[in-house]
Amino acid sequence: MNLPLELLRVFECAAREQGFTAAAAELGSTQPAVSQQIKRLERLLGVRLFDRVHRGIVLTDSGVLLQRHVQAGLAELDAGIAAVSARRSQEVLQVATDFAFAAYWLMPRLPRFRQAHPELDVSLLSSERSPNVLRSDVDVAIAFGDGRFKHGEALRLFSEEVFPVCSPRLLEGRALPLPREELARLPLLHLKSEALSRWFDWPALFRALDIQQPAESAGLRFDNYTLLVQAAIAGQGVAIGWRHLVDEPIDQGLLCRPIVEHACSRFGYYAVLPERKRRARLVQPFVDWLRAELEGGPEPQ
Repeated sequence: MNLPLELLRVFECAAREQGFTAAAAELGSTQPAVSQQIKRLERLLGVRLFDRVHRGIVLTDSGVLLQRHVQAGLAELDAGIAAVSARRSQEVLQVATDFAFAAYWLMPRLPRFRQAHPELDVSLLSSERSPNVLRSDVDVAIAFGDGRFKHGEALRLFSEEVFPVCSPRLLEGRALPLPREELARLPLLHLKSEALSRWFDWPALFRALDIQQPAESAGLRFDNYTLLVQAAIAGQGVAIGWRHLVDEPIDQGLLCRPIVEHACSRFGYYAVLPERKRRARLVQPFVDWLRAELEGGPEPQ
């Protein structure tokens, strides 16, 4: 039987208050209107819910039974409405990026974004390669490239600048910086590149720095940049470091630059906004925060 929810709410209030007048005051109605609604509910159910006595009303056995179930049902309904309302007020921003940017730049700073925007949660969608900005569940992507991204508006965050990095322990006892030619004599850590990768590798960096490349490029190889950086911190060799991604390990003394030379390219990191604008009010605070951090925000804690 489909009963109007309004009638059940009126009944619950009258049963709880044990009076039509008190129920009318709580509901912002009138005593005759409440009485009529109770009579209508009784007709629909085919039972009497209240006995009218000299000083007011009392629940019948059927009324007591209905009150117990209606109160439980309305409490569950109110809890569901409250949960949905809370979920709506706590919006989730879907951010896609690669593992390196997520681990070494974004995650150490996210607590500051949450402090500034407690109404927004960030969900990270990370992968080893540049994110697919066309996915329907991505609100903003932070991607490496030349700024040309299909079906998205690209906002440049910073240009690509790379330089060798290693643990100070690897160079213990040697005066820094080293002559650039010494780089070819150090153990190198390699990042396995994909066929279409545009990231710097050691041959490209040696060419950019005008250093004679060693005949053999033996050394550990990794398919994950975060593991490669950890190997460098552990003193297992020299890695290629990207500015902004390795700034914090350098500041902490975990990594150092064996030579002062660096190389730049036409590539960089971009915030890519999908063409759809339905969640622009959520994306814009995040993009503004990214820019503020890169323009000289405080160091991550």
